[in-house]
Formats: sequence, structure tokens, C-alpha cells
Amino acid sequence: MFKNRQEAGEKLAIALEKYKNKEDITVLALPKGGIEVAFEVAKYLNAKFSLLIVRKLPFPDNPEAGFGAVGKTGSIYINKQSSRYLSEKEMNDIIFSQKNEIKRRISILRKGEPLPDIINKTVILIDDGIAAGSTMRAAIMLCRKQGAKKIIAAAPVAGKDVAGQINELADELVILETPYNFRAVAQVYENWYDVSDEEAIDLLGRL
Repeated sequence: MFKNRQEAGEKLAIALEKYKNKEDITVLALPKGGIEVAFEVAKYLNAKFSLLIVRKLPFPDNPEAGFGAVGKTGSIYINKQSSRYLSEKEMNDIIFSQKNEIKRRISILRKGEPLPDIINKTVILIDDGIAAGSTMRAAIMLCRKQGAKKIIAAAPVAGKDVAGQINELADELVILETPYNFRAVAQVYENWYDVSDEEAIDLLGRL
């Protein structure tokens, strides 16, 4: 459906055009997949741009899958059905490990800088796609705790069921495509690759 994340971001930006040149808009990327998409949106909207670093809570034997997500402020989303096979100790160890990874990424990607002030502001949360939706849920929870006035969850692609669930949590949902039999974000991109720390830092420095 999309050549790459840049094209997806350009299309998503047009879908969010009503927020162009609004003073109280902050675009927050969910790294690292969402950075390229969010960069194009922030550039088009002429909005503030930063990273909201949340981490999936991966299964020990299958790190590509997860049972929830965690944010810096302690915002945690746990999928009770997915996590029922893990002991409390296993879950706590994974949460601790991912919190440390959040600290590392804030230090490297944001150079230790805090999030922009989002109290009473409109926040657009952007990822390159929403599969299970754990990280987007944790991001929405974090922004609620930080006092955001309005939270818009946006992505080029999402599964229909998950999109409906995210829509109930966010104030607005903007999704370009909800394909049938959607299983993984990578399946809708012709050019799919992991975004490096260097690429992420470079994009942050452009706006």
C-alpha cells in the first residue's frame, strides 16, 4: 500500500490537514518506526515534533510479540489474556528491563531532553502502523497523565478491531487503511527496514 514510511507520512499529513499551522499542536512519534512518518506530518503541519518513547513488553521466547507496553512515567498497558502464561516475576523483570531501555533511548535519541510541554495542548501520536496496539495505548495513557487537552492517534494502517479499541481511548483516530487479514505493519510497505538511532537523530535535527 505504501512505498516507504516517507510516502505514508506524506499521505497521513494530508489526512490531518485541518491541524495545519495551529499553534497548540505537538506531533509525537512512537519510535523508531513512527519517526519517519511523524517527521513528514510535523513538517507539513508546521508543528512541534518530538519523540514519545514507549516500549513493547516482549515475550521472553518471542520478542517480536508482546503482552503490553510501558511508558516513562510508569504508564503501563497489560493485555491480560496475552500475559496469563507469564509469572509475576517474569513480567516484573521484563517491565524493569524495558524501563531501562526507555531511559537509554531518551538519553540517545532525545539527548536527555524532556517532552515538550503538552498541558492543555493537542497531541498527535503517530506510529508507522498499529498492529496489537499496545504501544499506542501506553502512549495515550502517558499523554493523559501529562495533561494533554486532546489526543489524536494516527497511523497509515491498522487492523479494524484494534482501530476500534484505540478510537475509544483517543479523542480522535486517523487511519488511512484497515486491510483485511492484517497481521503485521511490515506487510503494507514495499520498503521495510529498521530505523537506526542515527537516522532517528538526523530526522529530529531537521525540524
